[in-house]
Amino acid sequence: MHPSDTVFSPSFGNRPSYLVGRDDMLDQLMRGLTSAPGSRDRAVVLLGQRGSGKTVLLWELADRMRRQNFVVATPTIVSESMLERIAEKIVDDAGTAAKGKAHVSGGSLGALGFSAGLQFQHDAPEPPSIQHRLTQLCRALTKQGRGVLILVDELQASNPEVRQLIITYQELVGEGLNVAIVLAGLPGAVSATLNDKVLTFLNRARKVPLEPLAFGDVDAFLARSFRQIGLAIDPDLRRRASSFTEGSPYLLQLVGHNTVQYAQPDGEVTEDTLEDALRTSQEDFENDVCRTTLAALSEKDIEFLDALAAESGEEGEGATAAIAERMGVTHDYAQKYRKRLIDAGIVQASGRGRVAMAVPHLADHLRRQAQE
Repeated sequence: MHPSDTVFSPSFGNRPSYLVGRDDMLDQLMRGLTSAPGSRDRAVVLLGQRGSGKTVLLWELADRMRRQNFVVATPTIVSESMLERIAEKIVDDAGTAAKGKAHVSGGSLGALGFSAGLQFQHDAPEPPSIQHRLTQLCRALTKQGRGVLILVDELQASNPEVRQLIITYQELVGEGLNVAIVLAGLPGAVSATLNDKVLTFLNRARKVPLEPLAFGDVDAFLARSFRQIGLAIDPDLRRRASSFTEGSPYLLQLVGHNTVQYAQPDGEVTEDTLEDALRTSQEDFENDVCRTTLAALSEKDIEFLDALAAESGEEGEGATAAIAERMGVTHDYAQKYRKRLIDAGIVQASGRGRVAMAVPHLADHLRRQAQE
């Protein structure tokens, strides 16, 4: 194993050895999730672009909540069988493995292995619904003084499974059960989900946008990590690497990993080797994040972004009026796409009538594409 592999984990969903710059956020989330049952802070929606560390945060919350006597349904991706997977994970995390195909019914036998007060019956004529099974599990665990945390990753808009989960969760809360839920997704998908009239309950959930990491946190982490690995890097070069990440957790992992890969055999990081590392990191980031982000957008969305990339230059931002002029459309027409892209978390307001890219290096990626 390369020494960088023990520190940097530049792959989606991988858990790095150290969570950079999220301690305060995690402390606040933990206070909310462990508050009294029924508290609005027990329902959380994490909003972040690809590479912002949503999945890593969910796994960290899982570990911390287990230490608070919670049974955790670890991050589940939205799918047709999502509710069934959540029920299975609750059972597994409570320390049980029910053998064979079984149905849950009322009873006193602790057949789940954790004295849940439930009994499995193999010959039940009509299996109870998955919603009923989830309710039975949460009732039994609440009775034992344990909580249940449900984690959902890659939230999707207008998904029937998400609707059913939120409706079931709302019923569990109404019953006073010891449950909490955290859902994570892209800002656009979350926005569409919150606009679903069936899911108005979610509008009361706590919204937590994953802001870029602070420069000081990134630089301190790289300084400590490079020392641990045995790299020799000039502070100015290290600060350049830190600035290059633009606060992206995924890009931070890429930059750290590639800096180690390109370093001299004796561990020295020169200006040339750092340049190679940053170039490779940007190529990887653009392929993994920028291309995927653009693939989900309409032609007009991309036209707006192309105009912003051409207009922004070194400042990294542009006026909406100038963008509209480049697009050959009215200001009001451009405003519609500005709002769409802000809701999707791809651009951000940067002053009155001005907008900037919210995804690192997306402007560079678009400018290069325009030249090809």
